[in-house]
Amino acid sequence: MAAEERRHQILHVAVTLFSQRGFGGTTTKEIAQAAGVSEAMVFRHYATKHELYSAILDHKACSGDRMNPEELVAEALKQKDDRAVFERLALGALEHHEADPEFQRLLLHSALEKHELAEMFFEKFLRRLYQLLGAYITERQRDGAMIKIDPAIIVRAFIGMIIHHSLNNNLWDPERRLLNISNQEAAKQFTDILLNGISAGSKAMSPADTANSVDCKNSGSDDPSRF
Repeated sequence: MAAEERRHQILHVAVTLFSQRGFGGTTTKEIAQAAGVSEAMVFRHYATKHELYSAILDHKACSGDRMNPEELVAEALKQKDDRAVFERLALGALEHHEADPEFQRLLLHSALEKHELAEMFFEKFLRRLYQLLGAYITERQRDGAMIKIDPAIIVRAFIGMIIHHSLNNNLWDPERRLLNISNQEAAKQFTDILLNGISAGSKAMSPADTANSVDCKNSGSDDPSRF
């Protein structure tokens, strides 16, 4: 087996074992046995456990073909298309979680065990997403297109809907007895709730509505750099 193929094989085995047993319950010796290689071979490809954890994030969470939020909504951000920004991010996340539930379990283990991978994921992905959306929401609030609520609260509510839905589908209710809708429909409905609310008569503003918008007097943070 070529060196790069072996490296990916070890990585895949490590993710599977970590997601099943947690980090405390998995040793490099067990990873080596499951991969059919020596423990020395594991360390030849990943000199330290930190290097292995970083490779997992790079491969599973932050690679360009997986879930790159900046690339996913770049055009929508330029056009200030609120619906496209949130709906595309929601759909991308839901599709990612459905295709790779193993990684979601891995992140849960890392958080519960206070493992360094959880902090690495926070810095490499979650903070980045908060900054991206926080800056966009702040800009749209200045345009008068969104009311002045703390952008971090808006981002937390948005991500919360997506994560809870994915956790239900992947962990608690895989048969979807409580709610059985497609990822496309879920992304659309979650975006509707975020932008329109659930009160009768509420209406989200499109870019065309901005000129006629009225500034809200509620206070909120206008500094996305604090995320």
